[in-house]
Amino acid sequence: MENSIKINEFNQAYKPVLFSLGNKKDKKDLKQLKETGKVMFFDSFDLQLSELIKTQNPKRKLSQEELVEKKIEYYSNSGMSESENGIWVYYPWRNTVVRILEERDFVKLRTIRNRYKITDEEQELLQNKIIGIIGLSVGQSVAISLAMERCFGELRIADFDTLDLSNMNRIRTGVYNIGLKKSWIVAREIAEIDPYLKVTLYNEGIIEDNINDFFNLNGKMDLLIEECDSLPIKILSRIKAKALKIPVMMDTSDRGMIDIERFDQEPERLIFHGLLTEYGPEGEIMTKLQEHAKDIMMSLLQFDNLSPRVKFSFSELGKTITSWPQLASSVFLGGAACCHYARLLLLNHKVDSGRFYVDLDKIIDFNES
Repeated sequence: MENSIKINEFNQAYKPVLFSLGNKKDKKDLKQLKETGKVMFFDSFDLQLSELIKTQNPKRKLSQEELVEKKIEYYSNSGMSESENGIWVYYPWRNTVVRILEERDFVKLRTIRNRYKITDEEQELLQNKIIGIIGLSVGQSVAISLAMERCFGELRIADFDTLDLSNMNRIRTGVYNIGLKKSWIVAREIAEIDPYLKVTLYNEGIIEDNINDFFNLNGKMDLLIEECDSLPIKILSRIKAKALKIPVMMDTSDRGMIDIERFDQEPERLIFHGLLTEYGPEGEIMTKLQEHAKDIMMSLLQFDNLSPRVKFSFSELGKTITSWPQLASSVFLGGAACCHYARLLLLNHKVDSGRFYVDLDKIIDFNES
């Protein structure tokens, strides 16, 4: 096939393959794929078209006869037969092909329940935005929320790690993905939600060799969402974002804290709100990490502001646990908050720099006995 996907490479793929029956090559390749007998075909096109037509006629309920007439009109306007309409999407990792609406109609229908919460003009504007995410634990929830709301034109995701069973207390996926790259898991899930979205992967994580591409390749990034565990990358990515005047967001999955740095509006703003000034100029902080890593991390986290249970967990690092705890409820909350404020920021609403809390234990007072 032109798309170079072989049967024995199904489990190595993370990109869907799109076929149009109006294209002779695509039609032939899809026929060959079906003849392997190893791929399931699902065709819900008629259901999607029915829903599309109903949303285009919201003032009254169409009769079955009217719905049929509208479908005939749709096919006539498309210039293609009923069987040739739509796009067939091949998901190699699922051995599955699904027929969906063509991109314009698919996007219109999939975002119809966004309307007025997000205006048509805003939805169109978001399609031109480039967002980067480093780290795919909290980052997975952010990425999926952004994809579901269709808040980007391109999403760049970076993580070198693979899925462990212990990650699954907060990463929504199945046990069949243990050992798979986290970036592939996220890319696959987004493709299953919306195969027309562009997702670019950096499977080695962010390193000096690829950081320029991550921020600039085929267009400068509009927003960075940093959710990685690596202290050097946390600092390096902010220094780079500041130099390029790119805003940065981060959620810590504790007390609902979201951190926003508007380097696009405040190019002279100190990284991490000036919390690292005691370690010298920003250009020298990287040289002091080995000696002061723990102290720098405590400064960034503002230890006194952490929840009591997370504070206690630090005393258990290297004793009873290997990393600080994170819960699905906190990670999902952080993913939703990052998506919400990312959308507002990208649409030029007022979003200030600072650290903000959506602390559920404070909203409904929580007192441990």
